[in-house]
Amino acid sequence: MMSAQAQQQSAAATYLEVAGLDAGYDGVRVLHGVDFSLAHGEAVALLGRNGAGKSTLCSALFGLEPQISGRIAIKGQDVAGWPGHRIARLGVALVPQGRGVYANLTVDENLTMAALWSRKQPSRRWVKESIYEDFPRLAERRSFSSGALSGGERQLLAIARALLTQADLIVLDEPSEGLSPRAIEEVIIGTVGRLRGEGYTLLIAEQNLAMALTLAERALVLDHGRVVFDGPSATLLADKDLQKEHLGL
Repeated sequence: MMSAQAQQQSAAATYLEVAGLDAGYDGVRVLHGVDFSLAHGEAVALLGRNGAGKSTLCSALFGLEPQISGRIAIKGQDVAGWPGHRIARLGVALVPQGRGVYANLTVDENLTMAALWSRKQPSRRWVKESIYEDFPRLAERRSFSSGALSGGERQLLAIARALLTQADLIVLDEPSEGLSPRAIEEVIIGTVGRLRGEGYTLLIAEQNLAMALTLAERALVLDHGRVVFDGPSATLLADKDLQKEHLGL
């Protein structure tokens, strides 16, 4: 039997634990017995075809999709039934599919709103001024309507909003969707790669295999709502049969 001290150490090392998760929407079960965990500072790519359940899983982590059964634990706390804002207070942030910024507000107004939800911490890594310093593209466009930004700029703004909450686990749902190759290189690989280097815990749901595996040392593959692969990115990259069967590549 694991001692109480060992249990505490295990919980500290594991940021996110998902066990036997069934979830869906409108009476349709999308996820079937999903199991995986993320360690602190780990970057994991969540891969799968359209309809495989990636977005449903991302939403379920924040209580945005009905959880039918199973367990979701963040920092050792079971968050089943918690509202999304309470889950976010544990230090997690979602960069949703489609960017999730307020198109009718300026860049500065979007950032101001995100800062209102910032976790109360003795030392805050990100404030609006540091965002503008580290992301000069946003500083240049602070007075622009967010709806007038390019796709890459909107994605950068969405990531900045997540950082302002002082999250240390960031879930990105299809971050490269609709972006040009240049924007993918500069915003996704550049910015998310930097966050990985700074020790953030990252879950990156993607269809762009090459990009995702550039950023993540480990990969999860979903197919019809089930985990069919969980292992090193290099192993998946070398397994062409698995890619063809479950990713359609």
